[in-house]
Amino acid sequence: MTIKTATVNGVMTIEIARPEKKNALTRVMYQAMCDALIAANADKAVRSVLIQGQPGIFTSGNDIEDFMGSPPRDEEAPVFQFMRALLGCEKPVIAAVNGAAIGIGTTLLLHCDFVYVADDARLAMPFVGLGLVPEFGSSLVVPRLMGHVKAAEKLLLGDPFTGADAVECGIANAVLPAGEVVNQARRVAERFNHLAPSAVRESKRLMRRHSIEQLQETIRVEAEIFGARLRSPEAMEAFQAFFQKRQPDFSKFD
Repeated sequence: MTIKTATVNGVMTIEIARPEKKNALTRVMYQAMCDALIAANADKAVRSVLIQGQPGIFTSGNDIEDFMGSPPRDEEAPVFQFMRALLGCEKPVIAAVNGAAIGIGTTLLLHCDFVYVADDARLAMPFVGLGLVPEFGSSLVVPRLMGHVKAAEKLLLGDPFTGADAVECGIANAVLPAGEVVNQARRVAERFNHLAPSAVRESKRLMRRHSIEQLQETIRVEAEIFGARLRSPEAMEAFQAFFQKRQPDFSKFD
């Protein structure tokens, strides 16, 4: 089972559990996470959601082989269903990040309410290096958080950054030793057992109401361009280079 779920003491944990593949995400995994978020939203016993990976790895992003075998073609693709479910979750979502968080491993954090990262965390959004474009609203949210020039480092150059950088730019709440990240995230998640649940939901809704429509529109536009880019010669070169374990050669493109 590559996505494990359990509800204990009011917290639904969604655990990415495919360490032998660096927690790379497949269509089946996206669907499982989507279903878990929808179930958490509907379950009165769930007061919060905790998303975590494995020791040393949060997720390396999309499983390229699975992704290219059946690329997302419309809004009903599992990856977009997962995006909608996370964006629409009314309950607090807390992320615990150990090790690498690549691609959507970083962009999903933009839609969590609390993010705790390990001192060994390495985040990156290397979309352009794959001939693609930013996704999950990151082209809107990242410049808002960091300003244009810092966002350009992360989104155009794909520069990786540390957990401390993530805290500084507003993506994460705190950096902790790797062995303490999940425990801290769970402590925060369990605090919602003692808070008024409808007040929490309404407060979260109020915090997001001015930006949600623009964010949804951005995600839609990104998805259209992303889908077209998947079929582009640049992306084909990048994916071939990935499988051949070499650097892509973009010198022939203009």
